[in-house]
Amino acid sequence: MRFTILAKVEEEREKVEEEEIKDAILKKALGYEIDEIVEEYSTDENGNAVLTKRKITKKHNPPDINALKFLLEQEDFDDDISKMTDSQLEAEKIRLLKLLDDKEKKKNEDGNV
Repeated sequence: MRFTILAKVEEEREKVEEEEIKDAILKKALGYEIDEIVEEYSTDENGNAVLTKRKITKKHNPPDINALKFLLEQEDFDDDISKMTDSQLEAEKIRLLKLLDDKEKKKNEDGNV
C-alpha cells in the first residue's frame, strides 16, 4: 500500500512539473517582459549595509520561434483546441485579439513617451 501512495505522489509531481514546463515554453514562445532590478549598497557609520541606489528596468524578451515550433509539433497542443466548442473558440479568439490590441496600445504609449 505504501508503494501505491508513493507512486501516486510521484505521478502528481510529474504532472505539476509537466504543466510548469508547458507554461514556460508557452511563455517563451509568446514573448514576455520582466523587471530587471539592480541595487547598490554602501555601508553606514556602524558598518551596516544601506541601500543607496535601486534601478528597475523593464526587459522585453521577444517571442522565440524555436519554442513556438516545438509547441506546434506537440500533440497535446492541438488537443486543447480540438476539444473546444464553437462558442469557446469564439471567446478565445476575442480574448487573444484583445490581448494583442492591449499589447499594441502599450507599445505605442511607451514609444510616444
